Amino acid sequence: MHHTIKAFILLLCLTALSACSTPFKPGAGGQWVGHTEAGQASYYADKFQNRKTASGELYKAGRNTAAHRTLPFGSKVRVTNVRNGKSVVVRINDRGPFVRGRVIDLSRSSFASIGDTSAGLLKVRIEVVR
Repeated sequence: MHHTIKAFILLLCLTALSACSTPFKPGAGGQWVGHTEAGQASYYADKFQNRKTASGELYKAGRNTAAHRTLPFGSKVRVTNVRNGKSVVVRINDRGPFVRGRVIDLSRSSFASIGDTSAGLLKVRIEVVR
């Protein structure tokens, strides 16, 4: 009986670990092309530089990357600042943001290319592109 319980617990742990892994697939998200959302964009704080993202990549403030709650890793997303019309294409490599009303968390350079970082948040429209 004792060995059966140990085996069951081991099986549960392995199942949980495998469910946590999401393989990174460059260019993923094809079925999402054309999907749009609107809301606020934020950007990563400097303390996240060189920390691992959910995809396993290291966060680099100078790269055009972003976090989204559900889009597949590797998805390309056009983020447009609705106030000035400027846009940037980013690649999803992380999960988040987990704050109500926010739809995407941009790298610092991506955010700066479409708005002023001193604002902290931007009203944006996002669209998944090829």
